[in-house]
Amino acid sequence: MAETIYDVAVIGGGPAGYTAAIRAGQYGLKVALIERESKLGGTCLHWGCIPTKSLLFDAELYDQVKHAKEHGLEGIGAVTINWRTILERKNGIVAKHVKGLDFLMRKNKVTVVSASGSLTGPAQDGVHVVALTGAAGQAAETRTIQAKNVLLATGSEAKMLPGLEAGPDILTNMEILAMERIPKSMVVIGAGAVGVEFGSIFKSFGSEITLVEYLPRLVPNEDEDVSKEVARVFRKRGIECHAGAKVEKVEKAKDGMRVTFTAADGRQLSKEAEKVLVAVGRAPRTAGIGLEKTRVATDRGFIETDEWMRTAEPGVFAIGDVVAGLPQLAHVGAMAGMAAVAKIAGKRARPVRRDRIPGCTYCEPQIGSVGLTEAQAKAQGHRVKTGKFPFSANSKASIIGSHEGFVKVVAEEKYGELLGVHIVGPQATELIAEAVVAMEMEATIEDLMFTIHAHPTLAEAMLDGFASVENMAVNV
Repeated sequence: MAETIYDVAVIGGGPAGYTAAIRAGQYGLKVALIERESKLGGTCLHWGCIPTKSLLFDAELYDQVKHAKEHGLEGIGAVTINWRTILERKNGIVAKHVKGLDFLMRKNKVTVVSASGSLTGPAQDGVHVVALTGAAGQAAETRTIQAKNVLLATGSEAKMLPGLEAGPDILTNMEILAMERIPKSMVVIGAGAVGVEFGSIFKSFGSEITLVEYLPRLVPNEDEDVSKEVARVFRKRGIECHAGAKVEKVEKAKDGMRVTFTAADGRQLSKEAEKVLVAVGRAPRTAGIGLEKTRVATDRGFIETDEWMRTAEPGVFAIGDVVAGLPQLAHVGAMAGMAAVAKIAGKRARPVRRDRIPGCTYCEPQIGSVGLTEAQAKAQGHRVKTGKFPFSANSKASIIGSHEGFVKVVAEEKYGELLGVHIVGPQATELIAEAVVAMEMEATIEDLMFTIHAHPTLAEAMLDGFASVENMAVNV
């Protein structure tokens, strides 16, 4: 192996890493993909995006079946949940896509190396040497691999509150996917995407859910109107929500765990539950990969890059969750990987535009957003016009019985430039793609107001949303 000099060595086989490797193979580059785990896919495939969305779909289906009589479907009887079958289905989906990745590696002539990789220093005569140690569960025999370019795609891991350790009762996104049964109650610490998704899932499955968020509102990265709507709908669903709350203590209780926190109004409250999910963010996995032997600069463990994902060390790129200032989203890492590899191959590409990254949260109601929030647009000095169209006025929303939420559009006043779109409601995670394309194509509100949308569709809410900026939505 040491005799081969690869064009690209990718350290990490998650969405950023495997996408970069595939694209490099498509360009005809000689590629090595280094992965320490026994299967490709990373956190996203095994413990994140894919398994959680499988559970979310099952929860949505269960909610639909509970209302079957409203749709004229009778004789179904009492519907019960088989948690083991739900997990087996989730595992089957994961296994299918792991096999798909293995096929794609062979198809694109990517050499998969089962090991942990780390930088050994700057390139010598344009060639980097990457140290390889035993993969998970293997002996730590040290080998090396040579490459002209190295992509760091080592991903991230769940943060834990100080003094706590993950286990059977204190969960992260990993332990919660391996529970033997659905808990009767759960306190979720953190109401970002992970927290509200799991809270939504287990509320649908019958758990008593309490959300505790340190920042002033749920899903704090979203537009403030979206946060308010999510909080309203969650409370309507029976989810107890505490924003602006500081967790003081997490301890064992008689029948599970007790979380003590200071509420926004200064009261000290405590909540007992079977399980506690800690969903307070993710930390980059950059320790032990040899950064200190190079000129790679970091900020609180995250790697600093330019728009093409190049680090301060020539020939070393970083992509995915390890990159400073880049949202920790699988689709962002994947696109960053494709941009970096295109740069290496000398192919035409575009760098990642951080203001055109869609964010999707798959709770009920769903959230999809792109661009600037209303507050961000005003803070940047834009003269802003906004429009908002409710799904309660959309005919397809009536048909599917999902009326919560709205489409909110943020535009520049003078020329109608689209600055941001924020959707909360049915299929928001699918609908947001239209807004991303519109922003990428630099469409104006006028362009979008006269773009025909099929009827009846949820997408018509986008048309009315754009028109609402000019107070000309037809259906309200």
